[in-house]
Amino acid sequence: MNDTIIIAEAGVNHNGNIEIAKKLIVKAKECGADIVKFQTAKLDSLVSKTAKMAEYQKENIGKEESQKEMLSKLLLSFETFEELADYCKEVGIQFLSTPFDIESIQFLDSMQNIWKVPSGEITNYPYLVEIARTGKDIILSTGMSTLQEVEDALNVLRQNGASEIILLHCTTNYPTPMQDVNLRAMLTLKEKFGCKIGYSDHTQGIEVPIAAVALGATVIEKHFTLDKNMEGPDHKASIEPDEFAQMVKSIRNIEKALGNGEKTPSQSEIANIAVARKSIIALKEIKAGEVFSEENITTKRPGTGINPMRWNEILGQKAKRDFAEDELIEV
Repeated sequence: MNDTIIIAEAGVNHNGNIEIAKKLIVKAKECGADIVKFQTAKLDSLVSKTAKMAEYQKENIGKEESQKEMLSKLLLSFETFEELADYCKEVGIQFLSTPFDIESIQFLDSMQNIWKVPSGEITNYPYLVEIARTGKDIILSTGMSTLQEVEDALNVLRQNGASEIILLHCTTNYPTPMQDVNLRAMLTLKEKFGCKIGYSDHTQGIEVPIAAVALGATVIEKHFTLDKNMEGPDHKASIEPDEFAQMVKSIRNIEKALGNGEKTPSQSEIANIAVARKSIIALKEIKAGEVFSEENITTKRPGTGINPMRWNEILGQKAKRDFAEDELIEV
């Protein structure tokens, strides 16, 4: 894996079609994502008949129906996920799917070595216990959460056997307005809980996830679609392949630019020291035996002679030979 794990969140952007799902897998690999992630659920375990759509879902789909009606057209069968997991192996990208119920956790357990817990399950005690008991690493989204809710979820996960937990800051709105991102909250999570941190992005564009990496995110999740204009609840808050590839490229550049934190001259700039810095140099012609003073020496480029930080040491010394104007001083 790279320094920053980049997850292409295909989610339900396959619109219930396995061929679209496979195209998303191929495109995610081509864009440079480390993981392509889907969502697995049993409809009757996920949502009741009375559950209403979120406002963003109504707006993005352009109509109102129950959550159950909407999701019935978007969920894939367990058998389909087995096929998609095999297809990911063929393509060469890591498969991951978020379970939304206990039966889906049990189904996916043998298919993946990490879990992604969505924000909506952070207060679901039975779910958290079940997923923790697998003993695997967990990426936990914290959208809609208070610090106390995050702490409560961490306690449940840790008490029931979870391994490493990475906390993802996110804002559960699709798309998220910039003023609601609050990216510094990601740093608060790190400081408060001592976990690795990441960011699950629902904004339009790619600026915020790139900024998150600069702030220390170790995981970036971004919704991914073949076409933003497709019908479905998440397409409008997703990015298309070209934009996703640019995000990956930018993140990889930021990783390189962050460096190791040591303040030393880089290999590429060492050669410029002599060009950009100055040396102590003759301001005018100086005869042997003359005393170096502020009237006959100065500092000019190149930086191949005596370092000007030795200025006070050189003042008052006598010239051991003649120096022409602009000649590097030697002592």
